[in-house]
Amino acid sequence: MALSGVEIFKLLPKTNCKKCGHPTCLAFAMKLAQRQATLDLCPDVSEEAKQKLGEASAPPVRPITIGSGDKAVKMGEETVLFRHDKKFVNPAVFAVEVRDSQSEADIASVCAQVISSEIDRVGQKLRIDAIVISNESGDAAKLEAAAKTVASKAAGVPVIISTTNPQAAESAVKHFTDKKPVIFGANAANVEAMAAVAKNNKAALGIAAANLDELSVLTEKVKSLGVEDIIMDSGAKKAKEIIANNTLIRRAAIKKNFKPLGYPIINFIQREDSMHEALVATVCVAKYASIIVLSSMEKWKNLALFALRQNIYTDPQVPMQVEQKIYNIGDVKPDSPLFVTTNFSLTYFIVSGEIENSKVPSRLAVMDSEGLSVLTAWAAGKFTATKIAQFINESGIEKEVSNKELIIPGYVAILSGSIEEKLPGWKITVGPREANAIPTFLKSRV
Repeated sequence: MALSGVEIFKLLPKTNCKKCGHPTCLAFAMKLAQRQATLDLCPDVSEEAKQKLGEASAPPVRPITIGSGDKAVKMGEETVLFRHDKKFVNPAVFAVEVRDSQSEADIASVCAQVISSEIDRVGQKLRIDAIVISNESGDAAKLEAAAKTVASKAAGVPVIISTTNPQAAESAVKHFTDKKPVIFGANAANVEAMAAVAKNNKAALGIAAANLDELSVLTEKVKSLGVEDIIMDSGAKKAKEIIANNTLIRRAAIKKNFKPLGYPIINFIQREDSMHEALVATVCVAKYASIIVLSSMEKWKNLALFALRQNIYTDPQVPMQVEQKIYNIGDVKPDSPLFVTTNFSLTYFIVSGEIENSKVPSRLAVMDSEGLSVLTAWAAGKFTATKIAQFINESGIEKEVSNKELIIPGYVAILSGSIEEKLPGWKITVGPREANAIPTFLKSRV
């Protein structure tokens, strides 16, 4: 039973020390009751209170980490149904399937594609996160051979071993000792044996159910067998089934605090038609999947899915921002053009992309405007002549350029005179209003 804010407050230190980031212990207690804060934010809570409050303050969707090192991924820990209520916490994991019926060379090729899938988009590293090794052959030896290949060719990449054969799972998982793998394939017929394999190898256990009723029964059974880290497959395969089941699971966990369904969701959506697969994947990203299993990873599909996931898993109340600094685009020289803009991620992404398309090496001075776009930042007093001049002076860029010319966005042409007054010796040039005009603008100057 969830505790009320007042009941939680009685167990807190009541010092109002603000170390948790909230003004009073009562305010913190209310956030704990609403699942909008975690108990570890309070450094002074007693061990007795930790024990009593642990389950009450835990997020309704259990957090689980798979893999290890810098490629480990965390899932779950969600507290809301809609991202505008707060934000979605841990981005969905994209996993690609290899089958033990494939040749060693084919499996190695998929591993290489996973390793090289990483891209940098607005300052974030995005990639295919995991590999699913499927026991398509039904042969334990073949599954182990496939696992051995993946372990050697994709070291460090989180792994999901998919089989309903406990003996096959046991032989394959040994290649990922201490790597926090997932063993997927527990069902009503093999649940005890699969739970034992997962427990003995410190692996998360994936449950394959035919429906939601069976799923909740199996999660309770697995937990009673001593496995805490559980991943759930409700059996949904079609987009409409995925939307229905994933939504019901999330609502039960968030709104009803129904513990048997308070675990990350995995959706297997492999399709022969890659476009169809991509479209179903978008449904999974938007509707609560924690792991999405794909059959292929074409670059166009990766980019589309990475961008969607990145956008959905940002905080809608905090604009996406990039670091304030001067970015070199291409092989810049002392006389290369110097642009200035704000640090709104989308602005940076579009402007830098158009400069790159122009093939004219340039510098892009990105100024901290709290993540606002050019016009919004100017209207809010965060992209002014004074602040631009201060940024340019403090950046030290004057020592690296020979022409001391600064190109400002066309939308703030009104600032050109003021900036020239505050940057003596600099020439201020008004650039295009729209980013897509930058290539023509640059080429006309060559």
